[in-house]
Amino acid sequence: AGSIKMMSLISLCICLPFYDRVLQPALKKITKHENGITTLQRIGLGYLFSILFAAVAGLVEQQRRASALSHASADGVAPMSVFWLFPQLMFLGMVELFGFVGHIELYNKEFPEKMRSIANSLFYLCVAGGTYLSTLAVSIVYRVTGKHGQPNWLGNDINAGRLDYFYFLIAALGVLNFVYF
Repeated sequence: AGSIKMMSLISLCICLPFYDRVLQPALKKITKHENGITTLQRIGLGYLFSILFAAVAGLVEQQRRASALSHASADGVAPMSVFWLFPQLMFLGMVELFGFVGHIELYNKEFPEKMRSIANSLFYLCVAGGTYLSTLAVSIVYRVTGKHGQPNWLGNDINAGRLDYFYFLIAALGVLNFVYF
């Protein structure tokens, strides 16, 4: 389970040199911008990839749940590989490439030199705040769903719950965030 995170790191390690050596020079020729795209466009791409990450995670979860429910009467083992997680984790690597790196690039290029360390610190403070907000979102979804005899989306039995709905909710919130951005 601990090595699953390596999938997003592998996609990041493959795509970062590709972006720097191939895509960025090609974009420079097209856009005439020194970096190919602006820092805000790079952050916007990060937001788009986060939406794709959540949507693909929801689709994969739908497949996993359907497979698990169809094999529940047999031996209970769903014939899905862990590599079904690769597409969504690849998008997570793209979120890191464009979103996180874009934010840090924004702080280091656009902020005055005396404010850069504070800006970088605030970035990590915002990441920590986002973690608390995601905990709040999980708590709200847990309390709101599962009423009237329906299973909770995030219950202990992952096959009875609807984790796919939660991923789609996160994707919808990502769309709202992108529109606000």
